[in-house]
Amino acid sequence: MSDSAPWITFRPELQVLDCTIRDGGLINNHLFTDEVVRAVYDTCVEAGIDAMEVGYKNSPKLFPKGDYGPWRHCDEADLNRLFPDHDAEKTGLKLCAMADAEKSDFREQIVPCEESVLDVIRVAFYAHQLSDAIEMINYCDSLGYETFANLMAVSNITEVEIDAVLEGIAQTPAGTMVIVDSFGYLYREQVDRLYKKYANAMAGTGKEIGIHAHNNQQLAFANTIEAIILGANRADATMAGLGRGAGNCPMELLLGFLRNPKFHLRPIIKLLQDYILPLQASVDWGPSVPYNITGQLNLHPRAAMECRASEQRDDLIAFYDKIVSDI
Repeated sequence: MSDSAPWITFRPELQVLDCTIRDGGLINNHLFTDEVVRAVYDTCVEAGIDAMEVGYKNSPKLFPKGDYGPWRHCDEADLNRLFPDHDAEKTGLKLCAMADAEKSDFREQIVPCEESVLDVIRVAFYAHQLSDAIEMINYCDSLGYETFANLMAVSNITEVEIDAVLEGIAQTPAGTMVIVDSFGYLYREQVDRLYKKYANAMAGTGKEIGIHAHNNQQLAFANTIEAIILGANRADATMAGLGRGAGNCPMELLLGFLRNPKFHLRPIIKLLQDYILPLQASVDWGPSVPYNITGQLNLHPRAAMECRASEQRDDLIAFYDKIVSDI
C-alpha cells in the first residue's frame, strides 16, 4: 500500500460485506419481503460485492417465529427457498449468517457447510462471552464454514479485556477479527489504536482485520475508510446505511471510495431507488440528534430508538436531560 496516497490505491485483497438485511432487520424484526431480500442479493452479485450477510442464526426459543421474520433464524428451508441457485464460485458472492453467543442454538441450527447455501458464519459476542465464542468458531470451522469473530461494544470494555479476547481469538481458526463500533462512539484516533492492537495480536496467524461501524456520530464512513487506509481488508456496509438506529456505513459511499474496478455503483443506486429508500415510509433509521447524544456518551442506542418511536420524539431537550441524569 502506498505511503504517499493510500486513499487512492487499489488493493485487490480488500473485500466488502453487505449486512443490509441482517443489521437492517434489527429495525423491523427482520420482516422483509422475499422480494426485497432477493433484490439485495441480486444487486450484490451485479455490483461485485464479496459477501452478503442475510441474517441471524438466532434461537426461535428466544426470538419466536410469530414475532420475527425468517431472517432472524435463517432456517435452511428459507435459505434454500430464496437462494436455490446460489453458487459462490460462479457468482463471486459468499452468503453469510451471524450467530450470537448465548442467542443461538448453534449445534442444532447450523448444519454442515456442504448441506447449506451459506458459506460463512460470523460469530458475534461480548468480551465476557469469549469462551462461548471460541467454542462456536471451532464448531463452525469443523463444519466447513469460513468464520469471523466480531467482538461487540469494544468501546465499552477495558484494554485488558480487549487483549484477553484477542489472545483467545488468535488461537482459533477464525479468518477475520472485526473491529465493531456498536455504539457509534469511536473517533479516528481510537480506530487507529484499535487497528494496530488487533493487527499486532493477529500477526503471524494469517487473519484479516475487519471493520463494522455504526453512524451515531455520522462517522461510520470516515471510520471505515480510516481502517481501510491502515490496512483492514474486510469492510462492512449496508445499502443507504440501513441498520439499527443511526445505521451503518453506507454501501454507496464505500464503493465510491474504493478504486477496485470489479465494484459497480449503478446497481446499488437502482436498488436504493426501487427498494431501500421506499422503506423509509415504514421504518426509521439514520443519523438524528438522539443517536448523536447516545453516541457521544458511549451508550447503547436503545434509548434513542425508543425516543424516535415515541410521541415525544421531537422533545430533544427532555431526551437529553433524561439520558444525562441516568448516567
